[in-house]
Amino acid sequence: MTDETSSSSTYLRRLGIWSGAAIVVGGVIGSGIFRTPATVAERTASGLPLLALWVAGGLLTLAGVLCYGELGSRRPHAGGIYLYLREAFGSLPAFLFGWTMALINYPGSVAAVAATFADYFCRATGLPPLWSSPVAVGAIFFIVGVNLFGIRAGAWLVNVFTLLKLAAIAMLLVVGLVLAHGHFGGVIAPDPAHHASGGAWIGAILPVLFTYGGFHYLNDMAGEVRDPQRTLPRALTLGLLGVVACYVLANIAYLVGMGHAGLAASKAPAADLMSHIFGPRGATIMAIGIACSTFGYCSIAIAGGARVLQTMGADGMFFRSVGQIEPRWRAPQVALVVLGLWAIVLVITGTFDQLVNYTTVGEWLGHAFGIATLFWYRRQFGAQSSPYRVPLYPLLPLVFVCTVLGVIIATVIDTPRDAGMSVVIIVLGIPVYALWRRWQQRASA
Repeated sequence: MTDETSSSSTYLRRLGIWSGAAIVVGGVIGSGIFRTPATVAERTASGLPLLALWVAGGLLTLAGVLCYGELGSRRPHAGGIYLYLREAFGSLPAFLFGWTMALINYPGSVAAVAATFADYFCRATGLPPLWSSPVAVGAIFFIVGVNLFGIRAGAWLVNVFTLLKLAAIAMLLVVGLVLAHGHFGGVIAPDPAHHASGGAWIGAILPVLFTYGGFHYLNDMAGEVRDPQRTLPRALTLGLLGVVACYVLANIAYLVGMGHAGLAASKAPAADLMSHIFGPRGATIMAIGIACSTFGYCSIAIAGGARVLQTMGADGMFFRSVGQIEPRWRAPQVALVVLGLWAIVLVITGTFDQLVNYTTVGEWLGHAFGIATLFWYRRQFGAQSSPYRVPLYPLLPLVFVCTVLGVIIATVIDTPRDAGMSVVIIVLGIPVYALWRRWQQRASA
């Protein structure tokens, strides 16, 4: 579909492979890699198992990314998991996913990460903490405003801040591997202060997998990818491989520069490593880097979440006005404004942390069932030629689905209250769905 021949009620396919890969990188790398390695170090006995966990987490995520590559090439339209669930399992499972994610988790995540951005922005600029909430609100306003002018403007914003976050990680690597004058023997040296049991390994893999989350946003925007059957799988794979490289190298830099014990004792390893070389100025530099990284994530989450909301509206699963695509800029402007305003309400009220925690299980269930739709597509359309098929089928989707279900079980054991609330939110979507359907029928009568 070309820009000239496409209908004014559809999206324009303007995202190439590099912009697509930037969306994957920017959607995965937020603030986690600057803090999570310390948590993983606390639960491992040395740098070697720590690195093994990050590599294993990357390989498992890659399995999911390859599956998303086939799903996106089969259905290269906006909506991502919501679209796959609707076609494979019907409108109710799709609504429950949209209810949980597009209406709760996405805006909650945007609000939470915008608050993190504001916190680091204030540290970097010397603003008092009182300014944190206004800065977060201003960031959401700015991102929504840029995205109102279409995917080209949104992609430009994503590309710039993805480069900035990669620059922050590159600086971290230079400091840890070169300037800190550490030694590579610290990577494999045992840490007597930390002993890893089987339960500790489970507790260590959870934050790793959560840090690898966010790779699905490109599928939410698949309707704007050029030559999607070829570009989507390549962009997903290229972007995720870049993320794995960044994560593993960053952890090596932490271990070389701080040692396993120093990493485990740190509350903010990236800032501590920079401060070791540059003093307080180093912490300020890293605060700027984390601010850029979190801002870039917010721009991707807002753009991707709005596409899901727009698809729901177009399907009649949400207000029809939200399903409109603005004809000039080909942007889901109403959906962008709705998502942005709801995220701003969550920032002002400070309720976003609970919402994100309460919908974590729902998010992972969405990933599990989303990948499971691949079995349905293969069964229904297996005879049709497909430009891309996930390798090692059915092994890779089975491994991913089983791993995600294992993560869900571990999450339920680790945080039963949050997991229980997640289930409650999902179940509450059933009567909401029934009432919405009844209201639609009366409106159309």
